[in-house]
Amino acid sequence: MKKNILVSITGREEKEWQDKLKEIEESGIKEVALFLEIFEKEQREKIYKALLSSKIKSIPLVHIRHDMVKEELEFLKNNYKTKYFTIHEENFVHDNVKNWKGFYKNIYLEMNFDNFVSKKVKVEKIKGFCIDLAHFKVAMEKLNKDFEYVFKRKEIHKYFKCNHLNGWNSEKNIDMHTIHSLKDFDYLKTLPQFVFGNTIAFETFNSIKEQLEFKKYITELLENKS
Repeated sequence: MKKNILVSITGREEKEWQDKLKEIEESGIKEVALFLEIFEKEQREKIYKALLSSKIKSIPLVHIRHDMVKEELEFLKNNYKTKYFTIHEENFVHDNVKNWKGFYKNIYLEMNFDNFVSKKVKVEKIKGFCIDLAHFKVAMEKLNKDFEYVFKRKEIHKYFKCNHLNGWNSEKNIDMHTIHSLKDFDYLKTLPQFVFGNTIAFETFNSIKEQLEFKKYITELLENKS
């Protein structure tokens, strides 16, 4: 099945998300992913206001932050048909998940690669995994506890619907959020098929123009992957 690979609004400061949104508007793109994890409430409110003034119609995947309230998820789902809200393991550890009751069927877990999975992490309480593909590659190379947690559930196909996508550094075995070469994505050829969902969102700080170039390369790579 053909993958829906989304360019993403990401950033560490206001100018970065503003620049990406400007590129999106100029390119006439109507569907994107959104990464809010770094932004505190004041900045998120600016982003929401800018989105309402944009031509964006659909935001299938949003990476949310621990302090986001249910009303923010409702805003995104009602206005942009968001299906996938992605979170980290820490949101189970600190019990933030309880703040999003009513949205559990839309919440997906992104694993770390620190070789530790708390007993409080319960993927069965939510909809499934958002496999960060570079995180999975790091964990797979180490055969660590994060890898084991996912791998032993590989037959539960309903868990694997969406992904974050960034690069992988083979020398250091780390993920890369700024891509320097298309070869930084070649690790995708080595991943098992079960980890790939139908919706894949770039999690890179690269420009939208660069993300569109990455999309062409990855689309071909995944189509040729056996």
